Amino acid sequence: MSENQAEKKHFVLYAISTRPTFQQDMTEKERNIMSRHIAYWTDKAEQGIAIVFGPVFDPKGGYGLGVVEVENEDQVRLLIANDPAVIAGLFKEEYTPMLAITKKK
Repeated sequence: MSENQAEKKHFVLYAISTRPTFQQDMTEKERNIMSRHIAYWTDKAEQGIAIVFGPVFDPKGGYGLGVVEVENEDQVRLLIANDPAVIAGLFKEEYTPMLAITKKK
């Protein structure tokens, strides 16, 4: 493991929608915001920050899930604060640290 990789921290992000049926009954306006949300996280994936992200189709109520690799917790807060879906009030995002075992690059 390189010295730079050892310094990276991983966090699990949970995007909890304002209603349990959000995935099934989004309005057109919400779909447009979600398109920007997906573009935002796709960009973070291309930068190597978001390791994985996407919707989870839990029968009890769907939610979004992501894993990010960052330098520090402040970076996680900034990522969340700049998420178009959070800005629009569609999601409340929560996060927790993760001890990630990753494949060597």
